[in-house]
Amino acid sequence: MVTVSLRPITQTNFNECISLKVADTQKKFVASNVLSLAEAFVNPTYHPFGIYDSEAHYQANPSMVGFTMYELTDAVGFILRLMIDEKFQRKGYGRAAMLEVIRRLKLHPEVERIATSHVRENEAAARLYEGLGFVDWEHELRDEGYSGERYLILQEDSS
Repeated sequence: MVTVSLRPITQTNFNECISLKVADTQKKFVASNVLSLAEAFVNPTYHPFGIYDSEAHYQANPSMVGFTMYELTDAVGFILRLMIDEKFQRKGYGRAAMLEVIRRLKLHPEVERIATSHVRENEAAARLYEGLGFVDWEHELRDEGYSGERYLILQEDSS
């Protein structure tokens, strides 16, 4: 079973983070890491992390396998981003990263709900999130630009 560790994005791993890529067929489903980091720079409720294989933790320079970012606001831990570099996909890193983010969010006493969203056409994300216990969440859309998103909330007894 794959396990991961999350490390904050810093000056040291910034370039590695922005060089991560998804397959061409997936680009329409995820925001660029550069955009995500720019959003985190101006929004203190956003928390960006590099995803690393826990087994590689003891290597001198372990490779970042992906990127995630969550937001803590209004009693919700909202997982805004999850991307795994195309070289590391289909190896369990996405699931392991989600489990680690959920674990971390549960450590925040102010978090009453854990939620996420994905582009409706992203069937791989739907399968991953549903397999972890996320269900549809009737969420008031922030503006018309989010109409293509499917919002999900983690069932209370999951994970």
